[in-house]
Order: sequence, then C-alpha cells, then structure tokens
Amino acid sequence: MTDTTLPVDAGRPDGPGGAPAAYVDYEFAKKTGRAIVNPGPQVSGQEAAAIVADLRDAAASAVAPVAETSGLVAPEGSPAPLVVDRASWISANVDSFKAMLDPVVDKLNASKKGQSSAAAAAIGGKVTGAEMGGLLAYLSSKVLGQYDLAPGGTPRLLLVAPNIVATERKLAVDPTDFRRWVAMHEETHRVQFTAVPWLRDHMVTSTQALAVDLAPTPDDLSKRFEQLTKNLPEVLSSGEGLGQLFATPEQKAKIADLTAVMSLLEGHADVVMDAVGPLVIPSVQEIRRKFDQRRNSAVGVDRLLRKLLGLEAKMRQYRDGAVFVRAVTDQVGRDGFNAVWSSPESLPRASEILEPDAWVRRVHG
Repeated sequence: MTDTTLPVDAGRPDGPGGAPAAYVDYEFAKKTGRAIVNPGPQVSGQEAAAIVADLRDAAASAVAPVAETSGLVAPEGSPAPLVVDRASWISANVDSFKAMLDPVVDKLNASKKGQSSAAAAAIGGKVTGAEMGGLLAYLSSKVLGQYDLAPGGTPRLLLVAPNIVATERKLAVDPTDFRRWVAMHEETHRVQFTAVPWLRDHMVTSTQALAVDLAPTPDDLSKRFEQLTKNLPEVLSSGEGLGQLFATPEQKAKIADLTAVMSLLEGHADVVMDAVGPLVIPSVQEIRRKFDQRRNSAVGVDRLLRKLLGLEAKMRQYRDGAVFVRAVTDQVGRDGFNAVWSSPESLPRASEILEPDAWVRRVHG
C-alpha cells in the first residue's frame, strides 16, 4: 500500500518537527524514515479508499461496545481517530519524540564541557536523526494502531492502514472482522487516556523524568561502552532492551513500575477487545489464535532487533496485563477493577502486576 494510493485523513499528524537540534535533527529523521520505509501492500486507489472508509467505520462502531464493556466513556469532543500510512506514522512519532526528549536535550546541553562548532553539531544532529528515522521506519511496519500521547500537541488515535491490511492477509482472516477487532483494542486505549483525565500527563511526566535520569553525561559514555560489551549477552537473553543495560538498580525499579502500567493498559485493551468480540465479530476466536501465534513467531534478524529494542518485553506486557485484569475482575468485578483509574497511587506496582491479589489487598483492603 503506497503513499500515492492510500488516502490518509485530512489534518494528519504531520506538524513541524522543530529546528535542527544539537543532538537530533528531527526533520532529517522524518526525511530518512520516509525515504527508507517500505510503504506496504500494493492496492489500487479504489481499494485504498474503501479500506480507509472501512477502518473509519470500524473505529466508529467500536465506541459504544467498548464503553459498555469497560465502563469507561470518552468525553464528547475527543479527537476522532486518524487512518494513516507508515510515513505519516513516522512523522507523528518524530514529533512526539521531540516533545518527550526536549528535557533530555536540555540536560545534555547543560553537561557539555565545551562549545562544539556549528558544523559538528549539524553533523551530529544528522547522524542521530538518521538513526531515529531508521528505527521508526522499522517500527512503522509493526504497529497496527497507537494512541499518540503527543506531548505538547493534540493526542490522537492512529490506525496504520498498510499494517492492518498486511496482517489480515498474512493471517488469512476475514478483513471486516479483523479491522473491527483491532479497532476494539485501539478504542480501549483512546478511552483509557480520555476518560481518565490524569493518565496522559502521568505517563508523559513519568516517562520524561525517567528518560532524563537515564540520559548519559559525557563522563558516562566510556563507562557505558564497557557495560555494553560486557553485558550485551544478558540483554539478548532477557529481551528487556538496551535501556535496561545502563540502568542502576533504582532506575530499573522505576522502569519496572512504568512497565507495570504499560502492561495494565495493553492487557486491559486485550481483555476488552476479546470480551466485545463474540458479540460483534463472528470469527474472533480464530483471529485471536492466529494473532497470538504471530506475536510469538519472530525469527532471525527480526527477533534479534526485537530483543535489542525491548519488543520481546512488550509482548509479555499483553500477557501479564491481561492475566492481571482478568484476575482482579474475577475477585472484585468490573467496577472494583476500575478503581485502578482513580489516581496514580491506584495503578499496579511492578510486584503487583504479577500478583493481582496484592493489588486487591492494597486498594480494596
């Protein structure tokens, strides 16, 4: 599915990425990502228009059943989902990375021991921009949908049309059913972040604070290289990603707590999509079975990249989070589970995501 044959929604998230910075040239990141990304399945203009229209319908049809199943209702006036291609997804995420990483750049600039030349800064920004663009080009083919928190901007739900079409074809499942099933998951994320007013700010500030804490000063770089050469086999075996390699025990604890919240969000979306499924999606059991097989089927270089980027841990978030949600709901019901959204203190801690009884005891007594 190419950029020329896939119409994307007007007002797509392709805002300015900001002027080139000393550490990352964000506009170059967008250009790099767009230049190297595989656009996806080839379809005609007529087919693409029909796919986009069907995805919009799927997103709209998910609103009522997700609200009824989850007990969470998005406020009126929330931005509607956008159907995007891979290049637009890259642009949206570069903008979000820029807003998320601005405090990190401030820290790095403050720790500089000398002024580098404008030429050196520009070259360095191009290098890191190219790295970001390459990473996002890889990830852009993996994501079916995303609730873009858009720090400093307008958060929107993004449905990545080429990936949804590619996946439904690879799995050989009913396209109408699969698109509605995906929409249920992504609509649950939209509801989580719009019906729970404090959640977006909590996730953004927590992630920014952790990123700043993890950012290396110039004095740290040589130590980090030693850690990389010494502990890389551990990273590859654990699947936790390179970020864990450089973290102190205190930082790892913070990462674990943030991961627990992400597990909650992903697991909750999986539980809701499967609970709604049988009522409106006839082939939901077949889709779930085939989709879970796909999640676990990465091999070769793709599996190596997943381990380095922490995507193996991402896969576990769906499983652990879903187990947590179902176990808590079995004990205290849906309304009792929804106490998780009452405040940041009610979110599950790292130890609790794997021990739902502990969360129930702490929150419900």
